[in-house]
Formats: sequence, C-alpha cells, structure tokens
Amino acid sequence: MTTLTLEQVSAGALEGVNLELRGGEIVCLSGPSGSGKSRLLRAIADLDPHEGAVQLDDTPQGSVPGHLWRQQVMMVPVDSQWWSEQVGEHFQPPPVGVPDALGFPADVMAWPVSRLSSGERQRLALFRALVRQPKVLLLDEPTANLDEALIEQVEAWLKAEIRRQNLVVLWVAHDSAQIQRVADRHYRLAGSQLEAVHGNH
Repeated sequence: MTTLTLEQVSAGALEGVNLELRGGEIVCLSGPSGSGKSRLLRAIADLDPHEGAVQLDDTPQGSVPGHLWRQQVMMVPVDSQWWSEQVGEHFQPPPVGVPDALGFPADVMAWPVSRLSSGERQRLALFRALVRQPKVLLLDEPTANLDEALIEQVEAWLKAEIRRQNLVVLWVAHDSAQIQRVADRHYRLAGSQLEAVHGNH
C-alpha cells in the first residue's frame, strides 16, 4: 500500500506537522482562509520551500528532482494551468472518452481552452491529473468552481477513482457537508498546528 509520510514539516505559519496518509483514503484539511492549507500542499508537492521530511513509500522527497516527484505527488490547484490552445493537447495520449460524471460531450478534446468556464477547467484538470496515474493527489478545493448540481456528481466520481487507483489523497475543503460526504479523516488547521476533527466516519 502506498504511504505518504510527513515528519516535522514546517511551511509558512505551520510548524512540526506529522501525518501519515495511506492509499485509498481521503484525508480532508480545513481551516480559515490564509491559514496555510495551500502552502502545505505546495510544500508536499515540492513547490515551496519547507522544513522537515516528506517521504513517499521509501523515497524521500529530496532524493528525486522536483519534476519527477510531482509526477507521483500531483497537486491540482484551484486555478488550473493550461498551456496549449486545445484541450486534447494537455492529454498525451488523448483519452478515449471523458467520464459521464464530468458532464462533457464526446468532442471536448477538440475544444479550444479559451471556451472553457472556470468550472469546466477545474473538472478537466481533475481528469487530467487522474489520467497521469500519480500515487498521491493533492486537491485544493477541487469543487470550488462547480455548480451545486455537479458537486456531488464529481465527488462521487473522484471517490470511486481514488479507491480504484488506491491513491493517497489530501483534499482541502471548506464545506462541512462535503467533508462529511468524502472524508475518511479530517484535520483542521488551528494556529501553527493540525488538529484531528472527530465525527467523520
């Protein structure tokens, strides 16, 4: 089973975070705006400087180049990055069809990126990340730009894929109802520390 381990990780205001995340389990992270949730995800993805040790199975973060680490430990930010003009150019090779749960027609790979709404970009960014088969998904409010009707649909699809691929997942969420629906464990950022929130299944 895949395991991601954080030992005494400090990033921004957060200090000495110890956490062990296991494949197939969704761990939610909540806390006030500006408390360091995204900063922690960026530290785990080796995008921001930090102290302490992050390890994926037997591989310490510092032992591999950052871009190779991020192929395994993939962050999906709130505002996804798109660098080519056409949607399909971001998928190599282009996938056969897009999951129905994401709500796209069959020809979406031929769409220009400029035509996508923020919610459409977010859904396709999640799909793009899963197609690349990382071991760890760091999700920064993955349903923030979605219509109410789509949120639970996308959640259900994500949960099924996470279980199927046995991914390690750290999911930043604000909505307590969403946390109740998706989280196996829930931690809240309180000052410089993470504290476990009990009451999730």
